[in-house]
Amino acid sequence: MYNNIPTKVLTGEVRLSYVNLVEPRANTYDPNATPKYSVTLLIPKSDTATRENIEASIEHAAKDAQGKIWNGVRPPVMPVPIHDGDGVRENGTKYGEECKGCWVITASTKNKPQVVHQRDIRTELLPQDIYSGMYARVTINFFGYSRAGKRGIGCALGNVMKTREGEPLAGGASAEADFADVGQVPSSQNNGINPLTGEPTAF
Repeated sequence: MYNNIPTKVLTGEVRLSYVNLVEPRANTYDPNATPKYSVTLLIPKSDTATRENIEASIEHAAKDAQGKIWNGVRPPVMPVPIHDGDGVRENGTKYGEECKGCWVITASTKNKPQVVHQRDIRTELLPQDIYSGMYARVTINFFGYSRAGKRGIGCALGNVMKTREGEPLAGGASAEADFADVGQVPSSQNNGINPLTGEPTAF
């Protein structure tokens, strides 16, 4: 429970993947659906406190939905949004290496979340500072749903507080990482000559 809301959780530090926090993204399976902001949380299995809070909040959401939208009948097998990163997805494929040793939850929202840094929670981060692979603490809220004949528990995204940098998961590498072992010539030793072209450096 967080802020006296039984279905709400403030996670411990998690790693973020599939980050869509700057612009909403359309649902590729349903082109008529409203685009949403979303992120996948990789929760270390060692963080038992966050897992216990999530389980308690899911149970509160289920009890609330049973009385309000499930007509008093709880699904015997209730789909929940938390998955084992050491297992396989619903389609049978394995989760990525970054998911190993983690619980995996995807949260989304129609409303733009605030993304701040723990050093300054009043100022939102610039888009270039928000990426897959960074570490953060996140507020999430669980709710029951009933749609297209299916009943289960969903996860709504609240806000994001970045805690530290992480290795990007976008599949690319930075110039610093690519050229870390390449000898560099200090500008003071160039003698005014461009080392690539041999031409005098323009000022």
